[in-house]
Order: sequence, then C-alpha cells, then structure tokens
Amino acid sequence: MKQRIVTGVVAGAFFIALAVAGSWLYAGLLVLLAMVGFTEYVKMNGQAWAHPASLLGYAGVLFFVLPWNLIGVETPSFMFITWVLAFLLLALTVLTKNKTTIDHAALMLLGALYVGMGFGAMNTVRQMDDHGLFWTFLLLGCIWSSDIGAYFAGKAFGKNKLWPSISPNKTIEGALGGVVLSLVVAAIGAFFFPDVIVLGEALLIGLLAAVAGQFGDLIQSAYKRVRDIKDTGRILPGHGGILDRCDSWIIVFPLIVLSGLLPM
Repeated sequence: MKQRIVTGVVAGAFFIALAVAGSWLYAGLLVLLAMVGFTEYVKMNGQAWAHPASLLGYAGVLFFVLPWNLIGVETPSFMFITWVLAFLLLALTVLTKNKTTIDHAALMLLGALYVGMGFGAMNTVRQMDDHGLFWTFLLLGCIWSSDIGAYFAGKAFGKNKLWPSISPNKTIEGALGGVVLSLVVAAIGAFFFPDVIVLGEALLIGLLAAVAGQFGDLIQSAYKRVRDIKDTGRILPGHGGILDRCDSWIIVFPLIVLSGLLPM
C-alpha cells in the first residue's frame, strides 16, 4: 500500500505539472503514454511488437494521438486514417498468406482505436483554444472523484455485487457513490466557473464521466480476465501498467469529445 501511495503521488504530481504546462510537454507525455499503453496491449494479446501488424498498429496510434495543430499540419481525416489502417492490415493477411490472420489484424485495428483515440482525445481537449486546462481538469476530476467515491461508498455500504464475473469486488452501492461524487465535483466546477460551464451541462458531463469511467475500468478488467493476467504491465509499482491506470481516461475523453458537450 505504501508503494502504491508513493507511486500515485509522484506520478500524479508529474502528470498534473505537465498538464498545466501544456503545449509539447503535455502532448509529448500523452504520445509516450499511448505508445507504452499500446505496447502493453500488444503484449497482453501475445503478439510481438516488431510484427508487421503490430507496427501498423503503432503507426495508427501515432496518427490518432499526435498533436497536429502544434506541428502546424491540418488534422488528418479520422475516417481516412481508420480506412487506410484497416486496408493495410487486411492487405497484410493476403501478403503473408494468412500467417497474419484476420483475428490479428482486427486486434491491432481495435487497439489502435482504443489506445490512440483515447490519448488523442486528451490531447484534443487540452489544446482547445478556450479553457483547455479547465476542461482537462474537470474531466479528470470527475473521473478521479468517481473512483474515490466508488471505493469509499463500496467499503461503507457495499452489499450487492455490480458485476461479479468481471470484477468481484465492485458493488452497486459503490458505483452509485462514484456517480454522486462525480456530480458533486462537476457542480463545484460550474459554481466556480459559471462563465465557462452551466450547471446542467456540468451535471451531464459528471454523469457521463462517472458511468463511462466505470465502464472503462470494467472493460479492462474483462479483457484481463480473458487473457488471464493481473496487470497490463509493471511500469508503475503498485499500480500495474499504463492501461491499468488510464483505462477510464481513454474511454471518457473520446466520449465527451464526440458528445458535443465541449465548445470545440
């Protein structure tokens, strides 16, 4: 537990500092996290990082996560990138005479979307022209408060299992506690920054962040059960891998961006 707390405090402080700094410091961190996260994804699926299909996956992650506005290049079309990546992966099954299977190709496409779009959306939010830092911390605050609320509410009131076949320790009471605390944090954001966000919008974001964030956690838990592993990696002592720590982030940020709730 001590190691977990120390790692969490140090890593959290470092992340927050770079988020405040913004620009290439934060963008570079997200690119690094995305590449490490995809490496974990490749490994947990029993694939070699140097396999041609994996390399195409890495290329897809880079396209999704790179801060094109900072580079001074118009953001490539999402549909174009996705189609080209899918085509190249499918073509690889032909060129290798099915040594690269359709399953392998599908896994790499899914991973590139899951990891690349997740961290890419975090970059998109921070690079927003107006109040990018506020929106970044509002979403992170809702996610983190949902985790905290779920933990303590589950400890104090948890009796009914939420999804025992996927995550046996989670309870319905804990999940509801997470939603409540996320709503509180969102409301606080609206109270202190009424010129940026109204209460109704804040509460909707808080609700979506809590529910989607908890699903992100369950998605990763389900995946690890299928692969029969405890953690996606060991880069963060006491916490596991990047995907273990960022599983909620890479679901919530794309969802909120795509929802149209942010003034993009």
